[in-house]
Amino acid sequence: MAGLPAAGGLMSPSTSVSARRLPGVDALRGLALLGILMVNSTQIMDPYASEGVREPGAAFVDSFAMWLVTALATTKFYLLFSFLFGYSFTLQMASADRENANFTPRFLRRSLGLLSLGLVHAVLLYNGDILMTYGLLGLVLLCARRITPATAVKTAAWIYGIFGVVLTCLGALAAFDPHGSGVDRGKIAEAVSAYRGDAGTVLQANLDRFPDAVLGVLIMAPGVLAAFLLGLAAGKRALLARDGTSRSQLIRCATVGLLIGGPGAFFFASASLGPLGERWQYLGLGVGILTAPALTCAYACLLLLLLRSSRGDGIRQWLAPAGRLALTNYLTQSVILTVLATAYGFSLYGRMGTAALMVLVCAVYGLQLAISTAWSRRFRHGPAEWLLRTVTLAGPPRRRADR
Repeated sequence: MAGLPAAGGLMSPSTSVSARRLPGVDALRGLALLGILMVNSTQIMDPYASEGVREPGAAFVDSFAMWLVTALATTKFYLLFSFLFGYSFTLQMASADRENANFTPRFLRRSLGLLSLGLVHAVLLYNGDILMTYGLLGLVLLCARRITPATAVKTAAWIYGIFGVVLTCLGALAAFDPHGSGVDRGKIAEAVSAYRGDAGTVLQANLDRFPDAVLGVLIMAPGVLAAFLLGLAAGKRALLARDGTSRSQLIRCATVGLLIGGPGAFFFASASLGPLGERWQYLGLGVGILTAPALTCAYACLLLLLLRSSRGDGIRQWLAPAGRLALTNYLTQSVILTVLATAYGFSLYGRMGTAALMVLVCAVYGLQLAISTAWSRRFRHGPAEWLLRTVTLAGPPRRRADR
């Protein structure tokens, strides 16, 4: 379930108090889409990555490409999406208040919509779905909506800290096993046969893996919930609004994040894919998860600094439209990759090296940026966003910009 996207930002934000979108929030979503695509592409296209094991005999260029994806993207971007989900939650509450609407039934319908989309996504396309997690854990966010920002931050720190420490301790115990995790070649062969078979075997394989998707909801729950709460706190303090944070604060957070998250990511990738032995894999995962929020924070702060630079307008114009259509883009990524990987289309499962796959990822992402920009010039909502908003409002969205 590595990468486990993340649709924490897949929920379209509502408006701010000024009834305008926050370009920084949309740009952050646009960036996160690239990280999600990088991780999910390996899960959908590569049987070894899907099983979380090293591919024996892989070419150096492919092993190195996978190492970079693991270090730079895995476990990082679903946290960013989840943070943005919590931030957007506060904007949606403000939107409901302005309209004198009851927020609770709106959000319950939205959660049901996310859960339904997630079920379809996991069964038909990719069982590493995140939407089910958001649909369920969003209910916790609804119950916690009145807590203070300070309480939200403390609660998030405890939840994620305990989660990360427990995983790291379990990984340390596993490091005493000299045999490591090993490769279940039979399971790999079964997956390859199923996904290259026909549409029926693909569907059956996804159904067989559905319990893993449910397990993934449970495993990801602490990290997602912690990020939700941090986003809730940040939204209540309007930290992503214009001038919500100073340049010095962003630089300081980015520096600390890189100093903590960088070494953690290096160890995580080295334990997962080498040069460390396989018995270090679970310890590496624990350390990687424990330090992932620091690197995620660094990414967000660095992008916000870029948006304030002389090139900020150009970067924003590219990323923000993709972020506004994040749900549509997320689902489209799964459709494209599943058609390429399975018997739905080209049956390339296990046949494309990671280096070539990353070239494909860049092409798909670039195409999504261009299409999102063109679409946003003509339409207010993406197709999936329009559907989810229709469910949320129990009717078609009004024409004005009440997102």
